[in-house]
Amino acid sequence: MKRREFITLLSGAATAWPLSTRAQQPAMPVVGFLNGASAWEYAPQTAAFRRGLNEAGYVEGRNVQVEYRWAEGHYERLPTLAADLARRQPAVIAAGTIPAVLAAKAATTTTPIVLLIGADPVELGFVASLNRPGGNLTGVTSFGRGAGAEAGRVAARMVPTATIIAALVNPANPNTEAASRDLQTAARTLGLQLHVLNASSERDFDAAFATLVQLRAGGLVILSEAFFNTRSEQLAALSVRHAVPTIYQYREFTAAGGLMSYGGSITDSYRTAGIYAGRILKGEKPADLPVQRSRKSNYSSTSRPPRRSASPSRPRCSPAPTR
Repeated sequence: MKRREFITLLSGAATAWPLSTRAQQPAMPVVGFLNGASAWEYAPQTAAFRRGLNEAGYVEGRNVQVEYRWAEGHYERLPTLAADLARRQPAVIAAGTIPAVLAAKAATTTTPIVLLIGADPVELGFVASLNRPGGNLTGVTSFGRGAGAEAGRVAARMVPTATIIAALVNPANPNTEAASRDLQTAARTLGLQLHVLNASSERDFDAAFATLVQLRAGGLVILSEAFFNTRSEQLAALSVRHAVPTIYQYREFTAAGGLMSYGGSITDSYRTAGIYAGRILKGEKPADLPVQRSRKSNYSSTSRPPRRSASPSRPRCSPAPTR
């Protein structure tokens, strides 16, 4: 063999060797992330999810790839987004919001799903039980069974002289009917009249709060909803402007100026979900992972109730004690 041919052959072999070595390396696992909201709205929650992955030993871009799908508040897009994720054959799908879980569940019966919701997954039929979920779903819930009803009871304690309360719901959320029904039952038990107000866009908020004033409602319960989660500041400002004692699930609402929250920390839920996704990447089965409740669940209230500027017939409220 001539010297020039030998050098060419050797050079080609040296170039091909690292390519073949790279080809033999295992592919980076993929985590699907499906959510009914928008990326910019859920930036803190997404960061918390990544922190959970990091705690489990996975760093995005280094040893795991995360595929994000956002419905931007258009829940009707979720089935298509979920099907697209399923075709990517991810190792696990993290589904935030009830509509996203429903879409992921319909898209695959084999891919592990980590749910992140503010309702009871047993009541919704997602898992067989919290301790033994079975199937391909597990995850984190920041509220338990009868959340709407319990919030209604708390609202009644907030304003003991009230005879009328209202609930703000998003009719596009599949959980709205059941949660409203629970709250209606609780209201009747307490001798309260309940009015359900709908809001599925920001333009609906002013009309809903104007109706509250007309009804002379003594309190407002905002039912858990991804769209509402990202409008905590706006909802808190409206509740203060109209002097309506208001309770919502997440403490972000009180941090924005709302009167009271009753439930868990949404960012802590996303962090825990990231940890669960990491454990599944390591080989654990969702059926063996109990559904976690947010560990930071408690009451949270502002230092003072909203003041009503007129009409002495409308009661003022006193916040329930924190715990």
